[in-house]
Amino acid sequence: MGESDGKMTFTPDKVEVRKDEQIKFVLHNNGELEHEFILATTAENLKHAEAMKKNPNMEHDDPNGRRLAPKKTGEIVWRFTKAGEFEYSCLIPGHREAGMIGTVVVK
Repeated sequence: MGESDGKMTFTPDKVEVRKDEQIKFVLHNNGELEHEFILATTAENLKHAEAMKKNPNMEHDDPNGRRLAPKKTGEIVWRFTKAGEFEYSCLIPGHREAGMIGTVVVK
């Protein structure tokens, strides 16, 4: 995760997994700003993003998310028990809008 040329991005921005597969997301914040990785449905992330606009320094202690300072590393281990399309997004105000969103396709 990071920022360049006025955009904020995740690399990769799409991941495909099998239903019931467990994945370890190794997160590296290569940027100069704080970023977060929140794994959820689009609707859940949009709702969470609205809450973040009201409280941008909100502390998180959720198993589906990590907030990372610049140049820091973290991880999330997640088992995908449902098929479908999910997303990971940075919900710090302005970051999602600058392109910081990715997709998980569970087959």
